[in-house]
Amino acid sequence: MENVIFYSNEHLKQFTRWRWGEEKLGEVIGTANSWEELTESTAKYVLIGIPEDIGVRANYGRPGASKAWNATLNSLCNFQNNAHLQSDNVIILGEVDCKEEMLEAQQLTDDDPFFPTKIGSLVKNIDDKVSSIVRSIVEINKVPILIGGGHNNSYGNLKGSSEAYDKPIHAINFDAHTDFRPLEHRHSGNGFTYAKEEGFLGNYFILGVHRNYTSQAILDSIEEMGKDIQMTYYEDINISEKNTLKQSFEAAKKHCCGDYFGLELDMDAIRGMGSSALSPEGFSLSEARKYISYFSSHKNCCYIHICEGSPKHELHENQVGKSLAFLIADILSA
Repeated sequence: MENVIFYSNEHLKQFTRWRWGEEKLGEVIGTANSWEELTESTAKYVLIGIPEDIGVRANYGRPGASKAWNATLNSLCNFQNNAHLQSDNVIILGEVDCKEEMLEAQQLTDDDPFFPTKIGSLVKNIDDKVSSIVRSIVEINKVPILIGGGHNNSYGNLKGSSEAYDKPIHAINFDAHTDFRPLEHRHSGNGFTYAKEEGFLGNYFILGVHRNYTSQAILDSIEEMGKDIQMTYYEDINISEKNTLKQSFEAAKKHCCGDYFGLELDMDAIRGMGSSALSPEGFSLSEARKYISYFSSHKNCCYIHICEGSPKHELHENQVGKSLAFLIADILSA
């Protein structure tokens, strides 16, 4: 398949620390050296990394999300292979080839008057790659788990899934931000806006939006969409306690899970998590794990995307990689 750097079992051994008497996930987890091998596999989940932070830079955010994928492998490959993890139900495919775009993005500076146009074009290149890969995986009835990169990749996930099913796809997003910014140059803050505009996104539910980082213009835009977009505020759940996390789950389920939906989790939503928009306030990692466990096992979940984690900004060693590995393990355990 074009645009994929396939991984072998030998590649995963680079991340795996062997220990006598134990069997680590990196020693046994499946890989696919070609599209044909993936098609023949009986595994339900296909794990793939997106090592880019171009969309974050295009949104004038802090780079670092490109490192999340390797950080994840460093932790995930060293989880114990035991009865709690269904290692035979997942294949590590490899990574989206973002090398050329990353090199070009590093040459750009945001004081260039043409910066938005130039970097937005690079984001579109990533869009095309991600959507093509997601479409191909969904078409063979497997569920892609995409790790790393910015939230700009929500667009490619939704486009690829929508093209595979030939209809709009719903989305649930665990996020401090709506990522429903205007239709300007492509960046990490308007993936859902573009997906909605182009007919790839059906219903959209944002869980845990922070009031202080949501502009009135975005609120007005969402209101204009009518019933298609619903959201709950973080403050209503964990501060004023007007509703509970469980009630928000049920509302999201009612709004999106009656048909195929994508599951999105932005690491920015987790309190103190190393991310492109690290925040002192937010949900706990345990609450994020409950979210992933609750929705990933639903029969209509067609892809899972966990993004914006940045080891460069983590508060303690291996915070991001271990957290992402925990979330992946919860998907497999569910």
